[in-house]
Amino acid sequence: MGGKKKLGLKQMERVQARRDKEERAEKKKEKVGPLKERKHIAVIPPNVKNEKIVNEIKKMKVLTPYAVASRFNIRISTAKDFLEQLEQNGVVQLVSGSHNIKVYKPVVA
Repeated sequence: MGGKKKLGLKQMERVQARRDKEERAEKKKEKVGPLKERKHIAVIPPNVKNEKIVNEIKKMKVLTPYAVASRFNIRISTAKDFLEQLEQNGVVQLVSGSHNIKVYKPVVA
């Protein structure tokens, strides 16, 4: 009876390892594309006394550190400090908060 001989265990492992390596290389080539540019996030908060920024904040319904950080392209820790400064100036009012997150709303004058 002719035909191809059965491979031994060691030979089957080698063939399978070679196939896996080739498949991983192909997937890696597909995934690698043009690199996305990273945004540089500012550490310095915007000026609290700037009317343009204050008016933009008053347009927002709910103010969270994440919302402010994404709107002004600053870090979340900086946004927290910025919101606290705005609260001291009377621009925003604390609605709810825990040790993790605080929710503010703009004060209607």
